[in-house]
Amino acid sequence: MPKLRRTVLYIPADNARALAKAAELPADAVIVDLEDAVAPDRKAAARDAARQAVETLTPLKEVALRVNGADTEWHAQDVALAAGLAVPVVLPKVKTADDVARLAAAAGTVWPMLETAEGVWNALAIARAAVASGGGAAATALIVGTNDLALELGADPGVDRANLAFALQAIVLAGRAAGADVIDGVMNDFRDEAGLVAEAKAGRALGMTGKTVIHPAQIGPVNAAFAPSEGEVAHARAVVAAMEEADAAGRSVATLNGRMVERLHADAARRVLALAEAVAGSDAP
Repeated sequence: MPKLRRTVLYIPADNARALAKAAELPADAVIVDLEDAVAPDRKAAARDAARQAVETLTPLKEVALRVNGADTEWHAQDVALAAGLAVPVVLPKVKTADDVARLAAAAGTVWPMLETAEGVWNALAIARAAVASGGGAAATALIVGTNDLALELGADPGVDRANLAFALQAIVLAGRAAGADVIDGVMNDFRDEAGLVAEAKAGRALGMTGKTVIHPAQIGPVNAAFAPSEGEVAHARAVVAAMEEADAAGRSVATLNGRMVERLHADAARRVLALAEAVAGSDAP
C-alpha cells in the first residue's frame, strides 16, 4: 500500500498553538519549520519547541524537520537537533548531491528542496543521493520550492505556472527515476480554493504525489485533488477485470469499451486501486 503524502503541512516551530492543533488535522504529513517561518531572533526558542513538537507528533503521522540552510549561522545547531530526532530532514536550497550527502552523514534521511536553478539541473543526482541517505526510496521525498525558484530565475510563473513547466517536469523526472515521491510547492493565497485545486490537480497530472500547504483550510481540497475519484476507481477496476479475463483466456491484451488494454494499463490501474485503498484507510474514523 502506498504511503500517503497528499498534503504536507508546514508549521512554524515557534507557533505552539498551530503545533498543538496539528495532531487533529487531516494532513498526511507535517514539516516542523525552523527556516523561513521563524524570525532570526526566535531561532533558539523555535529549536527547543521543535524537539517537543516532533516527539509529540511522530507517533501520529509522518513528521519532518526543516532546518536552516547550510550557509546560515543556525544550521549546525539545527542539524544537531535533527540528528537526535530520527525524522527526515528537509534541506532548503539544495544545489548538489554533495549537499545531501553531508547532511545525511550527520542526520540521516534527507528530503531535498529543489528551489534553485543549479538544483534543478542536478535534480537526478540529488534525488539519488536522497534515496541513499537512509530508509530507501519509500522514505524519501523531493520537495518543490516554487517561490524561491521563481525568485532566483527572475520569472513570473504565469498562468498555470507555465513558465516553470520545464523545472517542474525535470524534478518529477528525477524523483521518479530515483523512485522517490515528489511534493509540489505551496499555493500562497490560502483563500483561493479554486486556484489551489487547479494547481493541485495539475501537479497530480504531472506525476507529483502531493502538495505542501501552509494553512489548514488548504488540506481538504488538496487531499481530495490527490485522491482517485469514484470514476477513476471504477475505471481501474474495469481495466483490472478485463486484463484478468484476458489472462484466463490465454490472451496478452484485452479490450475495454473499444480500446486495447495491456498489462501496463492494468499495472497503472492497480496503483490507482492501492491509492484509493490507502485513502479510505486514512479517512476512516
